[in-house]
Amino acid sequence: MTDSITLTGITAQGTHGVLDFEKERAQTFSVDATLILDLSEAGQSDQLQTTIDYGYAARIIVDLIQGPHCDLIETLAEHIAAALLAKFPQLEKTQITVHKPAAPITVPFHDVAVTIERSRYIDSS
Repeated sequence: MTDSITLTGITAQGTHGVLDFEKERAQTFSVDATLILDLSEAGQSDQLQTTIDYGYAARIIVDLIQGPHCDLIETLAEHIAAALLAKFPQLEKTQITVHKPAAPITVPFHDVAVTIERSRYIDSS
């Protein structure tokens, strides 16, 4: 399957991190999500119900960024992937990247990101 919807740079404030101050003071997180599904029916029908409402998907992502604390951005990525797969039955696979540009690192850096890929189906290969 090569059809996909890509959401890039969905940004919100959240309290994710292992350090005490990260649990108390919100910082910026950004998420990129690639939603892999068959878009042929949507392309032919021009009907929203044959695809994924990417505005709604973005809202789910923001709610999770702003939601309950996760120590690890790996966990946040898992929650986002699971929520999207649960909400959209036509979604076959998703790739989620969580960016933490203000991570407490003591050397100069631009960004820290974790990327996961999750599928509705178990790969038997």
